[in-house]
Amino acid sequence: MTNKPWRGITVATALPLTDDLAVDFDGYAEHVRWLAENGMDGVAPNGSLGEYHNLTDEERARVVEIAVEASPDGFGVMPGVAAYGSAETCRWIEQAASAGAQSVLLLPPNAYAAGREAVLEHYRAAAAVGLPIVAYNNPYDTKVDLTPALLAELHGEGLIVAVKEFTGDVRRAYEIRELAPELDLLIGSDDVLLELGLAGAVGWIAGYTNAFPRACKELYDLATSGRAEDIEKALPIYRDLHPLLRWDSKTEFVQAIKLSMDLAGRRGGPCRPPRLPLAPETAERVTVDTKAVISKGFN
Repeated sequence: MTNKPWRGITVATALPLTDDLAVDFDGYAEHVRWLAENGMDGVAPNGSLGEYHNLTDEERARVVEIAVEASPDGFGVMPGVAAYGSAETCRWIEQAASAGAQSVLLLPPNAYAAGREAVLEHYRAAAAVGLPIVAYNNPYDTKVDLTPALLAELHGEGLIVAVKEFTGDVRRAYEIRELAPELDLLIGSDDVLLELGLAGAVGWIAGYTNAFPRACKELYDLATSGRAEDIEKALPIYRDLHPLLRWDSKTEFVQAIKLSMDLAGRRGGPCRPPRLPLAPETAERVTVDTKAVISKGFN
């Protein structure tokens, strides 16, 4: 493992559930091992794709422990530690550190539209625990935008080491580099992989790697190599995968990715309420898109 374990491809892991909606802990351990065997650099348990909102505290803690236990040497674990209160966030960071995680992924305050000073204080409290923090900018869900200027403040204080950029606004990559040149940019939405790879991203917190890790790795490596000839190779792969990758930024992304996993021979399974099964027409679209990718040999 490098001294910057948040770099490379970190899979925002889906959490397999049994048909009666219990957490399949053994299945999750097997999934983490499989991802490592298929070229991934780490996992991010307890993100939105891992349905952390719908886990008990005991389940959430055990998911992190299993991710660490199942990881081979050199494989990173970056748990999501979002919570409504800063004190609770700090407890989850302490739990992650105790389990052996190397970094954490942290949303800004998300119980209300927090202002600049509240955001700074939240990250100050979290950073005091001691694990490296990757900020997660998702203003669609949190109603708080970690703008390039605010990210520069957070990084300037030494509070964050990287940002998972989920806005889909690829123009931000250049402003972030101008204002905080040492802040690591991580691709946060699968469907802007190529654009942010070209813009200098050094990592990808990825969703569709749960179903197609090898194809996604090939695409990521080409998109981030810095060689013009590799972009020519990446474009047809990106076009083939993009109908699936864009599901990562849609409301139904958890159900869609789990369905693609099932179709690709991985256990995705159901979701816990309040997430409902996909509407039949949506499920059919995901199925068609997934089978098209499989038919091209990407699994």
